[in-house]
Amino acid sequence: MTTHGVPSLEEVTGARQELTVILPVRLLDVPNWPVGPFPFELGSRRTDAPTRSTYFAPASVRVLYGAPGNPRRWYLPLDVEQDGLHLLGMELLCAATARNPEYALAVMHLSVKRPLLPILRALAARRHTLVNEPLTGRLDPAGLLAGIADVRGSEAPFATAQPYTIAFITPTSQQTPALRSSLEEALPASADRWLWQLASRSTQEDYPLPPETAGEHLKDAVRISADWSALVLRHGTAFLGHRTDTGAGDFFEFAALHSRTVYLDALLLGALQRDHVDELTDELSAVFTSSPLARRVVALERNIAVFRSTYWRQHLTAHGAANDLLLAFQNQHRLPARFHDILAEAADYSRLVQTQESQQISGTLGVLTILGLPLGTALSILQVLDDHSLVHLLIALTLSVAATAGTLTTQYGRLVLSSLRGR
Repeated sequence: MTTHGVPSLEEVTGARQELTVILPVRLLDVPNWPVGPFPFELGSRRTDAPTRSTYFAPASVRVLYGAPGNPRRWYLPLDVEQDGLHLLGMELLCAATARNPEYALAVMHLSVKRPLLPILRALAARRHTLVNEPLTGRLDPAGLLAGIADVRGSEAPFATAQPYTIAFITPTSQQTPALRSSLEEALPASADRWLWQLASRSTQEDYPLPPETAGEHLKDAVRISADWSALVLRHGTAFLGHRTDTGAGDFFEFAALHSRTVYLDALLLGALQRDHVDELTDELSAVFTSSPLARRVVALERNIAVFRSTYWRQHLTAHGAANDLLLAFQNQHRLPARFHDILAEAADYSRLVQTQESQQISGTLGVLTILGLPLGTALSILQVLDDHSLVHLLIALTLSVAATAGTLTTQYGRLVLSSLRGR
């Protein structure tokens, strides 16, 4: 079946198909699982935390894998098959925020032996899907995580309406729409159409991509090499090979490993950044709703500082592709612009608090002046006259109180009292 000359992926099974599903969950207890990311193996290479730590900057390593004595990530090897899906294992990444200390991300690693796009469409809850919900029965994450984590509903904070998916597919020799005719030739337009469908989890019927804006939608595609490309969208990422996969021993084994490990980690870091920016945005909107303004602004500035020092990275590694994927994820969610707006708005609130505090200090000094000047003048006169009469002292005090009360009724006095009022 074709649509505008581009074969549909709904009936296509690639030579190599991998699927990673990311779900927001509420962590109930620290899992009794091995600590670290899932250690996939390829030959002598084992992608455990020490190996991946050589790929990322130290700050990113602490966020993604934790530190000695403070684990943030756990994995569990599994071997579950159902309806052409093979679950290889799961991961849990602690993603706690200031307001949601139990927040975490669950990662499911699957291999797919049937057409991949219908599964992606079902996970995206598209209409008229050819398959039922794939994560049911033995693959139901709620059952797999029972007693460890609760799978969040779409109404929960930060939860997306559907799971985030990372699809990896390489073509056979017959699947020419994805193939380069030669290494010197540019990709056919059909290859980017396939890439778009996999990342958006849609067909032309679900979302007809307008030819006038197709270039804009595809401009952030990451050309990892002549062999394969990636496209990062808001709810999914896709990796697509551009030459025939020859099977065991092919480079695409290493490419699939990268998509499940370091490239997954780049996208997980982006998801952590997105969730913290969402929380900071929500916190900004509640600055004036409760508690004294100064206290709220101090807490907000502290949370911004923690986020900035812990999570906010735009340079992830010296290796370009992972950086490109992280930047593409950030751009899809407008994270740099949103964080810039957060900093600007927080600075405005900080100046407002400083102005209020300056006004209160000035008001306090004004009250001391209004109270002290008449009283000090009266006592000074009595001292100069060497008058020790109690009656005269009481008269002086009465006159100073009257002078103070009169001063408070003036425009200056009212301004001083106004500055001392509640915020």
